[in-house]
Amino acid sequence: MQAWIFLITAIGLEVSGTTCLKLAEGFTRFWPSILIFVFYALSFVSLTFCVKQMEISIAYAVWSGLGTFLIAIIGFAYFKEPMPVVKLLSLFLIVAGVIGVNLSGAAE
Repeated sequence: MQAWIFLITAIGLEVSGTTCLKLAEGFTRFWPSILIFVFYALSFVSLTFCVKQMEISIAYAVWSGLGTFLIAIIGFAYFKEPMPVVKLLSLFLIVAGVIGVNLSGAAE
C-alpha cells in the first residue's frame, strides 16, 4: 500500500512539473521555471521509494500512462488545447495499456 502512495505522489508531482513547463513560457517566468525542477526532483524521489517495493515495469507504466492522461486533460481543460476524437481514444488506449500491465503483474 505504501508503494502506491509513493506512486500517486510521484504522479501528482510530475504532472505539476509538466504543467509548470507550460506556465514557464520558455523559462521567461521565474517561479514556474524554478518549480519545474522542484516538482520533477521530488517526483523522482517519490518514484524511487515506490520502486523499492513495486515492480519497476508496473510503477513506470502507471507513472507515465496516468501522467500522460492527466496532462492531456489539463491541457484541454485549463490551456484550452483541442481534444479531437482520435486523441481522446488514444488516451483511453493508454489507460487500457496501464490496466493490462497491472493485471499481468497481479497474475504472478
